[in-house]
Amino acid sequence: MKNERLTTWILALALSVALSSGFCPQARAAKGSVKLAYVEWSSEIASANMVRAVLQEKLDYDCEIVAMAADEMWRAVADGQVDGMVAAWLPGTHGHYYEEVKDRVEDLGPNLEGTRIGLVIPNVTVGRQTAGSGLRNKPYIPVESIAELREHASKFGGKIIGIDPEAGIMKKTDQAMKAYGLDDYRLVKGSEISMVAELSNAVRRQKWIVVTGWIPHWMFARWELKFLDDPKKIYGEKEEIHTIVRKGLKEEMPEVYRFLDNFKWTPEDMGQLMIWIHEEGGIYPYEKAQRFMRTHSKLVDSWLP
Repeated sequence: MKNERLTTWILALALSVALSSGFCPQARAAKGSVKLAYVEWSSEIASANMVRAVLQEKLDYDCEIVAMAADEMWRAVADGQVDGMVAAWLPGTHGHYYEEVKDRVEDLGPNLEGTRIGLVIPNVTVGRQTAGSGLRNKPYIPVESIAELREHASKFGGKIIGIDPEAGIMKKTDQAMKAYGLDDYRLVKGSEISMVAELSNAVRRQKWIVVTGWIPHWMFARWELKFLDDPKKIYGEKEEIHTIVRKGLKEEMPEVYRFLDNFKWTPEDMGQLMIWIHEEGGIYPYEKAQRFMRTHSKLVDSWLP
């Protein structure tokens, strides 16, 4: 009897906690389910979880976010397998994907402006940052331009450290290597996690390294980094991150459509959320998105239909 009462008490307590925290799957499901795709970049992990948190906590929808390679993400929206994404880097990085499916998707415009992609190196000095004269010491990698990489292939180990092979930045890097004659280099495929791990190790040991990089990303807050000049404009100018939805979403889920259309923030906003996620090792992105909702309530309210 005591065990039965204890079990009943535990179940009641669990239900009370779930209700007080806003976790009520049946209530959300009653309003509808939304499925979104994203790529596993720090920026898009942040934005996907941000959108999911608002849909669930503010609008009472059940929301599933699905990680995919970039090409799969675009096809999933075009084929109606998912309702949309907030991870379209345009006009350059994902431009070729957009051209393939533009008649089968709807572009709601930018949700974040001021992005950039390219090749990145540490901008860290040897020893102290400033000399006794007060002048800044020179960085340990004295390279300014992609064109200069040809002269230093051996120091960079003949490698450009990349991410997942289907990412738009990888295709741009293939083009850049041909355009700048980087025949002594190979582009190393991997993931964002493996790229950042290599960068961290290189900065710590002051080794020469060049990686595929983009803004917004928390690594620019963590280390002193710089983009290499790209005089041939292979990587284009500053870009935007757009929201793309499937055809028919406006008619079938007008409230969700209006929220996604309203969703806009700045690189500083996204950067704050990315740093919070990174501080916990990347394992609690949804909880950090909830924290962002509490601390930026006016911004979040501006997104609501």
